[in-house]
Amino acid sequence: MTRTITPLLAALLLATVPMVHAAPVDRSLAEAAAPAASAEIKVVYHVNDSDNAMAALRNVKNELNASPDTHIVVVTHSKGIDFLLKDAQDKNGNPYEPIVQELKGRGVDFRVCNNTLKGRKLDASAVIPEATIVPSGVAEIARLQAKEGYVYLKP
Repeated sequence: MTRTITPLLAALLLATVPMVHAAPVDRSLAEAAAPAASAEIKVVYHVNDSDNAMAALRNVKNELNASPDTHIVVVTHSKGIDFLLKDAQDKNGNPYEPIVQELKGRGVDFRVCNNTLKGRKLDASAVIPEATIVPSGVAEIARLQAKEGYVYLKP
């Protein structure tokens, strides 16, 4: 009996293959599976050490030069807030604020962790006006990733 069924199953299978190829494609499923070509790119840069701040700012500038429509948020905490404090300078004495101002003018958001400010006994007035204070830097990063679809980068 197996000898009779096997050829019949093979014939049935061969007969249905053209039907699969001729089946209409559900475009809505294909479009849902592929990201939209015009989807907004959103990136959160995590800075927790101001020794890396200049590199992070260069990365942000390079990304905006390559992809001007990218929405970028720089979130800082711990030692990473130092470059967003008034009169902050890099190790060569170059002030950070003009670079931050330029990037802010290009749509970049800068956020400073309030937990760090409290822990270091710094008043909100110590932060440059281009930056926004958030309750927690790490919670802000998690929120941006989980709820707003941001890609995470740590220079």
